[in-house]
Amino acid sequence: MLKERNFNAMGIFKKDKLQIINFQSYGSATRLYVRGRAIEDENIDLDQKGIFNLMKNSWKRFETDEIKQAPLKITFSNGETVEGVTDNDGYYLIDENIAGLQKLANEEGWVNFELSFNDANLKREILLKNRFPGEMLIPSEHAKFGVISDIDDTILHTGVVSSLKWKVILNTMFKRATKRLQLEGASDFYTKLHQGKTGEEANPIFYVSHSPWNLYRYLELFLKTNNFPKGPVLLRSMASFKMRKKSDEKPQKQKEISNLLKSYPDLPFILIGDSGEKDGDIYQEISTLFPGRIKAIYLRSVNHSKRMARIEQLFSDFKDIPFLMVNKTEEAIAHAKENGFI
Repeated sequence: MLKERNFNAMGIFKKDKLQIINFQSYGSATRLYVRGRAIEDENIDLDQKGIFNLMKNSWKRFETDEIKQAPLKITFSNGETVEGVTDNDGYYLIDENIAGLQKLANEEGWVNFELSFNDANLKREILLKNRFPGEMLIPSEHAKFGVISDIDDTILHTGVVSSLKWKVILNTMFKRATKRLQLEGASDFYTKLHQGKTGEEANPIFYVSHSPWNLYRYLELFLKTNNFPKGPVLLRSMASFKMRKKSDEKPQKQKEISNLLKSYPDLPFILIGDSGEKDGDIYQEISTLFPGRIKAIYLRSVNHSKRMARIEQLFSDFKDIPFLMVNKTEEAIAHAKENGFI
């Protein structure tokens, strides 16, 4: 026992502090929809330099120690509280009907709140005095449309079409988020879409990706560093990578997009993606499932002749919704102006 105490005094075998990471999500004036994860703090510095540090931090992002079945509490600025609990992977989803949320939102529609562990018997040390910040977006009443955008090779150079995805692994493992490059002019285009034709529309931007939630903070920092409009970042759990998908089951990205359109039935959307993966197929099906809801579709060109040819064939008879294959962002900006989006 004495030997164990000495080890703990030196920091060996000492348990990490607990933390709650809130994923920026979305809701409405009467719906609270909050997601995040409770895990041990691995002390990850996303801006740390050096190959060894980058590899160590990358390992920490995926080798997480989740806090299972942990009771949580959300506290709003007006003192109102809501309770929830994490699942066996440490994730939480609190989806409840609550009136008056719009009154708590700022000019851009963001509702701020605090999260905390809600277990008086918890015998672990907790970061930030058990007060963790959270945000949820309620689209502004001035919004004319929403934007749903892919991330990989749509706004962030990733290499998702490379052989065996080696560029994806290389970029994520060995490049800091603050050093990753956006596709030319992307943040300017998204800012214009966010501001809309009047400049004051506050059109909501939603970022959707097949990447795991483990990369949430990494991608959030990339978006902030490159001056993209703040918006919910919607990813997926690592467990979904291991699950065998049924033949008729839709991709997680498509499910997230469908949820957004169902959440805001009076709001039309612009869909932005790339021609390297399945964005074209997903966006076409979404436009069929939600007739009259899609204002335009933009797909970034990728350096892959077969995939480009497939997308061109896929959209050859697509006439009902404005569609543009984007080689340069200035083309998308010109198209958006012509259609009165900006």
